[in-house]
Amino acid sequence: MGVPLLIIPLAIYIILAFLMPGFVWTDEIAHFRMKSEGEWGLTWGDVMVAGSILILAVEMMRAGRAGRSIVDHILSTLLFAGMMALFLLVREAASTTFFLLLLISFVDVTGGFAMGIRRGHRGAPSGAENAEAGG
Repeated sequence: MGVPLLIIPLAIYIILAFLMPGFVWTDEIAHFRMKSEGEWGLTWGDVMVAGSILILAVEMMRAGRAGRSIVDHILSTLLFAGMMALFLLVREAASTTFFLLLLISFVDVTGGFAMGIRRGHRGAPSGAENAEAGG
């Protein structure tokens, strides 16, 4: 059993949003002039979402391995439900950055269940195999 890794960006968000009054996710932390002559500004929210996507990739790899228990899926679902409640009920969570974290958590939950279902079907014989075996 493992704790959902997406709790890390949630904890960082909560620390910054609640313990640092005046923190703004849209503040630019770096600015780049691209080879194409375009301008790109990197914000704290961008960094948070990018890091969360990388953590989601790790979570998907963890979900793909055999031996993941239903408890792992339940913990991910509880994390998503808690994040949904924060988003709907807490003013500091009403931001695009938090919404994207919520969406990433949703992908984690649905992807984990889909992989679990697929893994369960791998070992089950299909209808064609049953017919050939005379079953």
